[in-house]
Amino acid sequence: MTAGVWLEELTWIEAKARFDADAVVVIPIGAGSKAHGAHLPLKTDALTARALGQRLIGRLPVVAAPVVGFGYYPAFTSFAGSQHLTADTFKAVMRELIANLTAQGVRRIALINTGVSTEKPLDEVAAETGVLVLHMRHAGQAADHLIEHKDGGHADERETSVVLALDPRSVRMDKLMPAADFKESAATGDPTCASAFKGERLLAARIDDMVAALMTRWPDLGLPDREHPARS
Repeated sequence: MTAGVWLEELTWIEAKARFDADAVVVIPIGAGSKAHGAHLPLKTDALTARALGQRLIGRLPVVAAPVVGFGYYPAFTSFAGSQHLTADTFKAVMRELIANLTAQGVRRIALINTGVSTEKPLDEVAAETGVLVLHMRHAGQAADHLIEHKDGGHADERETSVVLALDPRSVRMDKLMPAADFKESAATGDPTCASAFKGERLLAARIDDMVAALMTRWPDLGLPDREHPARS
């Protein structure tokens, strides 16, 4: 089986060879700068998207495109540093990125989405273009039993655990506290029980689900190269 790889690590000739061989290209999407309470860095979503891409290329022979760090995040515009595109602009960006790849011969594309407000725009793009879209929020339920505070959804126990697993020094541990008001804190839920142990298992469960979804759509992904069906 051909190893997975980041697109940015290839030369254009190597990229062309992958595309000509009908590689699946995954595009991770996660805000490069978006508020996540007082305890998590603005890069939280991009950090998570990069980790998902890295783990996918470790499991499947996919090509991971650079993380798309801009998106539709209207609830965060009042928080310093948060970057936001309108839904129409975000959809236009994604359409153009997909069109660039398809013009270069890519036929199989999956979007890996870490956001919530981005779900509807990406579903609309997927309906137009035929790409597969995987929403992180709906993956990894096998690890839900580890979560003690089920409420929340942003900078909460789940998300804080993931960042503790990926970049623990970026978490302001002295700022961990239950969120009282999203409009004041840019957080929901209670992160105080977060741990790197939980974060690693959440990531593993999410990747298991994403791998399963990718292989359901494209079963030959899991086959040795010599067993791939002939491509027209």
